[in-house]
Amino acid sequence: MKEVYLNNFKKIIYNNKERYSKFKPKKNCKIYIFRHGRTVYNEKKIFTGWKDSKLTKNGIFEAKKVGNKLKNKEIDVAFCTSLSRSKDTLKEVLKFHKECFLVIQDDRMRERSYGNLQGISHKSFIEKYGKGLFDQYHRSYDIRPPKGESIKDVEKRVNSFIKDLIIFIKKNKVNVAISAHGNSMRPFRRYFEKLSVKEMIKLENPWDDYFEYEIK
Repeated sequence: MKEVYLNNFKKIIYNNKERYSKFKPKKNCKIYIFRHGRTVYNEKKIFTGWKDSKLTKNGIFEAKKVGNKLKNKEIDVAFCTSLSRSKDTLKEVLKFHKECFLVIQDDRMRERSYGNLQGISHKSFIEKYGKGLFDQYHRSYDIRPPKGESIKDVEKRVNSFIKDLIIFIKKNKVNVAISAHGNSMRPFRRYFEKLSVKEMIKLENPWDDYFEYEIK
């Protein structure tokens, strides 16, 4: 059987050649994307960004719910980021998928960096700087928090990931699962659902469900 075409994906964290030998190429390929379960920082309403906040009991339960919803789908290849909440959510999902032969880590799908705001609670920020500035940093499209990223910055790297992903899926004829983050899912959904910037910014991605897209 020919080797998997990796395109620009470099960091392989799981590769099972025995499973790959049993793989059957898909005609219409699927993408299943979901948000990680809730973390300690999420529950305490703290700016998280690139800080590595762990899943809570609720978060693990939510990850299991996503896993249950996806258990009758076929997942050949999975993607996660370097953050443990992405990896640990994916781990729960893949418990149902002995067919998955490859797991790839790619930080183009990582959460938005909140820069100097990371580790600060929403409440304390609002008390000090006001709700207006909080809303600007939290939900505007092109305003960066100090030393952080805007949603526009995140969209640029996510679109680069999508471009490579589509080529990867078409070449290998695989179904993929992506364990993503709230702010990396926004531009991902914008691309596949053809949303405006305004519609994208308003999206609230669930902790316990997934979105499905087809690549022909």
